[in-house]
Amino acid sequence: MLNEVLIESVLERPPNSIYKYLNSCISKPTMLKRMMMREMWLWRQLGSLLASMMSAYAMFHRYFPYQLPSHIQRYTLKWFGCVYPYIQISFDEYAGELHKRSEVFTAIQSYLSTKSSTEAKQLKEKEVKGSKSLVLVVDDNEEVTDEFQGIKLWWASRKTAPRQSSSFPFYPQSDEKRRYKLTFHRRHRDIITGSYLDHVRKEGKAIAVSHRQRKLYINNPASGYKTRKWSSVAFDHPATFESIAMEPKKKEEIINDLMKFSNGKEYYAKIGKPWKRGYLLYGPPGTGKSTMITAMSNLTNYDVYDLELTTVKSNTDLRKLPIDTPSKAIIVIEDIDCSLDLTGQRKKKKEKDEEDKEKKDPTRKMREGEESKASQVTLSGLLNFIDGIWSACGGERTIVFTTNYVEKLDPALIRRGRMDKHIKLSHCCYEAFKVLARNYLNLDSHELFGSIEPLLGETN
Repeated sequence: MLNEVLIESVLERPPNSIYKYLNSCISKPTMLKRMMMREMWLWRQLGSLLASMMSAYAMFHRYFPYQLPSHIQRYTLKWFGCVYPYIQISFDEYAGELHKRSEVFTAIQSYLSTKSSTEAKQLKEKEVKGSKSLVLVVDDNEEVTDEFQGIKLWWASRKTAPRQSSSFPFYPQSDEKRRYKLTFHRRHRDIITGSYLDHVRKEGKAIAVSHRQRKLYINNPASGYKTRKWSSVAFDHPATFESIAMEPKKKEEIINDLMKFSNGKEYYAKIGKPWKRGYLLYGPPGTGKSTMITAMSNLTNYDVYDLELTTVKSNTDLRKLPIDTPSKAIIVIEDIDCSLDLTGQRKKKKEKDEEDKEKKDPTRKMREGEESKASQVTLSGLLNFIDGIWSACGGERTIVFTTNYVEKLDPALIRRGRMDKHIKLSHCCYEAFKVLARNYLNLDSHELFGSIEPLLGETN
């Protein structure tokens, strides 16, 4: 075969160079053969080495205890940790059994968005509706550097896919997991774990607020604790306290109360109570209760969480909702007097006995059977949701109830401490009429205002 290769190489050359090529082959007759022999020797040595390693590995597992590899790995990592001068801290996107999104992870993502445009090579857009500029964040499996007080640090974004299971799982598979990994020299441990991480958290929250678009959330039907509990859309309602038609004194009172609550973190910590406040909006239909909620959101820059009780299956699912609700939130239950059968007055024993007799009727029992399957939320569950232990999971939240018939509500539901401020939105008064005239007709005064004022005082 070697001779055939040499003949083919000679025939491919031009006639005038055949003579020179033959002379070079005669001067070095075994060059090609030596190269081929050398490659064959290297492959034989590599194969022998691999076979020896596999044989040694098999003998090791056969004659040594199975605990030994774990001990070797542990001490190897321990030795490597003594030599390796860097420390790594991981921040997972979701933490805990209840699969709550970490606020620290969100703050880090916002903080690194300022570094990504200048440091990172791989970026991705983060959709923020209503933002003044394009928001870019670090893409998955990308690294950026940071500097704090002359200390150099490295941030890395990591993503791991969910494990696929051949058997049918009891709970649905979770989404792919993301995390940020911070690397720094161990001699800067105190500074990084102290002031630097606190700096990142505060700066990240401030950046998130600057890019933040208020949203309107609605709760999804409960189907397992790993599912997303809220769905959202952009909330751009233009209603403000300036455009609300109501008495100026009452309007100013509500504004002052909201701003005092929004700035009251230290006060609530001092008195030892969760940072939340309840508002009861009641009055005849069409008097602006829903518009008031929108004005409250625009004033405080809080997101609105519209809680539909009929989609909550049980008290347990209701208690889990505050965990997935961040701070700066207005939790709203509109027309609470119509939400399930849990807001009526506690009945006397005699009335309750008569009602129990009626419930034993087979026809009525069958008719009400399907309704009871839809939701099993009770008044006790709702009271615990408002100010129970689980309501303290988070801070800076307001809870708003609206109703047209406040007399139908249970006194325990609207007592002071749960619904701290009761706001009656009644029919249009003269001061509210002037606001409507200014909004719709651009009129601050008119000759008919004098005759309209006594008429509005006489009728609703």
